[in-house]
Amino acid sequence: MLAIERFRVGNRDVWIGVIFHGRMQGISFAFTRRELLERIQGLAEFLGKRGVSLSLDVQPSKYTELIYRVMVGELDNEKALPELSFEGVTPFERSVYEWLTKNVKRGYVITYGSLAKALGTSPRAIGGAMKRNPYPIIVPCHRVVASDGIGYYSSGIEKKKFLLELEGVKRWIN
Repeated sequence: MLAIERFRVGNRDVWIGVIFHGRMQGISFAFTRRELLERIQGLAEFLGKRGVSLSLDVQPSKYTELIYRVMVGELDNEKALPELSFEGVTPFERSVYEWLTKNVKRGYVITYGSLAKALGTSPRAIGGAMKRNPYPIIVPCHRVVASDGIGYYSSGIEKKKFLLELEGVKRWIN
């Protein structure tokens, strides 16, 4: 199923879309409905290639509100982890996502290199896992930055800056 809802966050409209079946299978967000629908289509294709069976039939869900509450800081990211299905996610990706969500709290960032060191892997492997994250906002990939600046974000740097500023991050590096 697919739930879509618009929320007002600060002075912006934020569209949140959640693909779900029992638990959340994928999350996307955008500043326009059109962009959200494009991102949901891409997410559905990605999940399908990873063997996740899903439906894009629209149905209301509590999940959009849950994502919003995490986004604005009313709910800690870690509390939402049990709502993720982790379908189509590799064991490595899951370990990265869980470590990041449990250890890098709102208002803080970590570099790709520091996260790699904590998990005994390479910054490139961390970057790949972040790029493939089907659960943005809950799994806070926006909190992973380059050692010399903000770094990359698959949803676009504008959205990464928006999320970090919303969380009160004043600078992009530790």
